Amino acid sequence: SDHLPTLLLLLVLLSSYFSLVISSSQFSLSCQLQGQFDLNGMYKAGDVVLGGLFQIHFFSSVAIQSFTSKPQQPTCNGVYALGFKLAQTMAFAIDEINRNSNLLPNVTLGYTLYDSCLELGIGFRAALSLASGQEEKIILNGTCVGNPPVIGIVGDSSSTNSIAITNVLGLYRVPMVSYFSTCSCLSNRQKYPSFFRTIPSDAFQVRAMIKILKHFSWTWVGLLVSDDDYGLHAARSFQSELSLSGEACLAYTEVLPWDKDTEELRRIVDVMKKSTARVVIVFEHYSRMINLMEEVVRQNLTGLQWMASEAWTAAAVLQTPQLMPYLRGTLGIAIRRGEIPGLREFLLQIHPDLHHNSSYGNSMVNQFWEFTFQCRFAPAPAGWLEGGGAICTGQEDLENVDNEFLDVSNLRPEYNVYKAVYALAYSLDDILHCKPGRGPFSGNSCATLRSLEPWQLVYYLERVNFTTPFGDQVSFDENGDALPIYDVMNWLWLPDGSTKVQNVGEVKRSALKGEELILDEDRIFWNFESKKPPRSVCSESCPPGTHMVREKGKPQCCFDCIPCSEGKITNKKDFWSNPQRDHCVTKKTEFLSYLDPLGICLTTTSLLGVFICAVVLGIFIYYRRTPIVRANNSELSFQLLLSLKLCFLCSLLFIGRPRLWTCQLRHAAFGISFVLCVSCILVKTMVVLAVFKASKPGGGASLKWFGSMQQRGTVLVLTAIQAAICTTWLVSSSPTPHKNTQYHNDKIVYECAVGSTVGFAVLLGYIGMLAFLSFLIAFLVRNLPDSFNEAKLITFSMLIFCAVWVAFVPAYISSPGKLADAVEVFAILASSFGLLITLFGPKCYIILLRPEMNTKKAVMARGIGS
Repeated sequence: SDHLPTLLLLLVLLSSYFSLVISSSQFSLSCQLQGQFDLNGMYKAGDVVLGGLFQIHFFSSVAIQSFTSKPQQPTCNGVYALGFKLAQTMAFAIDEINRNSNLLPNVTLGYTLYDSCLELGIGFRAALSLASGQEEKIILNGTCVGNPPVIGIVGDSSSTNSIAITNVLGLYRVPMVSYFSTCSCLSNRQKYPSFFRTIPSDAFQVRAMIKILKHFSWTWVGLLVSDDDYGLHAARSFQSELSLSGEACLAYTEVLPWDKDTEELRRIVDVMKKSTARVVIVFEHYSRMINLMEEVVRQNLTGLQWMASEAWTAAAVLQTPQLMPYLRGTLGIAIRRGEIPGLREFLLQIHPDLHHNSSYGNSMVNQFWEFTFQCRFAPAPAGWLEGGGAICTGQEDLENVDNEFLDVSNLRPEYNVYKAVYALAYSLDDILHCKPGRGPFSGNSCATLRSLEPWQLVYYLERVNFTTPFGDQVSFDENGDALPIYDVMNWLWLPDGSTKVQNVGEVKRSALKGEELILDEDRIFWNFESKKPPRSVCSESCPPGTHMVREKGKPQCCFDCIPCSEGKITNKKDFWSNPQRDHCVTKKTEFLSYLDPLGICLTTTSLLGVFICAVVLGIFIYYRRTPIVRANNSELSFQLLLSLKLCFLCSLLFIGRPRLWTCQLRHAAFGISFVLCVSCILVKTMVVLAVFKASKPGGGASLKWFGSMQQRGTVLVLTAIQAAICTTWLVSSSPTPHKNTQYHNDKIVYECAVGSTVGFAVLLGYIGMLAFLSFLIAFLVRNLPDSFNEAKLITFSMLIFCAVWVAFVPAYISSPGKLADAVEVFAILASSFGLLITLFGPKCYIILLRPEMNTKKAVMARGIGS
């Protein structure tokens, strides 16, 4: 349905053409043209002729056809210098190829270039003329002969023109290589089997724009498209890609009128003004963007971030002092920039023919000359001289003209034309290199340039692969599309009033990385007071703890934010918004789990401590009759090892999801186990002190206070005090499981609330008091006149124990969530291992590795006794 007007026009033209042929065959036996199209063009003879279609003029006008006289052909006006530059680029490329002895040797390329005037009817006439020829033909031995038609066409710029032309020429497989037609519909190989292009399709351009939208978090944008295949397919592609990706939404989609429809433009600009979308994407031709921007200026619509398609990204006609206050800061997708050495010198050689200013092949140059120097060739139009107009002499100097025609620093569509011509040339060159008997055609035959069929050239075009002097590889995929790459451009309006379109990045597709966007944000100019990218969203992102509720009848980017604590959820505090903020989910839970790497590590360490205690206990039981075990108060040593095992085991109560019984038991078990352990050490220390005093004259009475019963009773009483503290704490204010949401809003941290902070402090303080007392007594007797004694080991062990627990308190207070439990477990394990190693390590070393020291004589000599 989109191509219906185009197809109807084709049918009318074809039916007229065939009716003329049939009628003429009834009355004439000679080959003759029924009429010639009045086309503006350039021609150069050659062994092989290439055709070209370029927009040399902006506008066209068609007279009203009454059919009472010979119909007048449409006329073009408003010279477009860039279009003429594209045509000259093709002429330059062909001239360069003819001078290249390595490419198409002994073959001269020619060209026939026509002005399509960006008008479908004119472009279609030009294409038919290229394929069939315009010259009168004569009968020679019963055969029509004349100038050969073109073997391939470079063009057209408009997607609509390319669709219409390749629809017909594709029937005969005439290859067409476009430099500017981007409609994704042209990638359909079944409908357009002989169409190629050196510019990426709109499908890639649309994805490139969506990548830019995503990069700047623009989710609410407006879309303006031209009323032709180029714009309508872009709109469809945009809507399809956005619906699949969900990256953004279209606030509005408007089709810009083909002509200057003031009322329609006023309505469209009014829609833009009322919309909250700050980003506007426009797929339109530069010649018709002027109409839109005139209305934007009239309504003074500012504060928009424009995004330009490649059709008008580099359009100098829009970079005027009147429009730049609105368009500066524009981001655009631009054709890949290239370099063509020698092009400027070639352009400077252009000169008009003063004697044949209206002849075929020269009028295009003369019209450009008149436009550039604002003069007219003689004879001048009526009233021209009277109005102060100048006469062209042909001696004007192009170098004195300040326009984009001679600017070769930013070659984009020109570079595409250059690549298109070379693609055809390399394909022809591959034909020359075909070896007879090894060709790709039936019977392994080769094609020849003298009898070359267009479909044979298509075969070689599909396989062409070369690198330009600029370093870009040129080849076509199965759809006739070139390797896609775009530059990202930014419009600047400099303080001196000049304009600059600078490169700020690129979008490309590669085999390794796929599609990627590379942006240099520091170079981007933003046309806003903040000098930052604008915000363009329908609804701001929902804050944490809320979820999106779509507004009925509106795009998915428009929504309300409802707190997860509202609604019909039973446990409202246990829910939080998911990362996408589109619904509420159960909050994540956190506790020191047995399955966490940290939990696994602590559990393994705890069990390792229990195992070592069991091994040491076994050693002491096995060697209980040896002097070193008996000399170190074996009963207290056994009690100490059992209490250390309890210390290691109680650490397991801190791992796992907190429950009421684990919260109540963990601190009680921890407190009692450590008091039992420290009590044993304290009693051992006191026994060491009593032995030290008994060794002095008159000190023997001190030992009667430290018999076996007194030692057991002291340990029992000291432990009972801690048990009483724990019982009072559990009865008055018991620790309980607690869901803590203070650390993270989206996470529930399961922990044990201590209940009474005073109870917890008394429990720790009592352990600390006993440890300090043990350390103090051991420190006082550390200088016994022996090289090895128990007091030194107890001093060192208590020093480690106190250091660990002094460091524990601030670390425990400052650690959130499961880290607090991990810190406490670490303190338990560290202090337990410290006591185990310092008190029992040396003894095990002597028992196992130095048995010669485990004798009564050796023990008495070294003074190991208590």
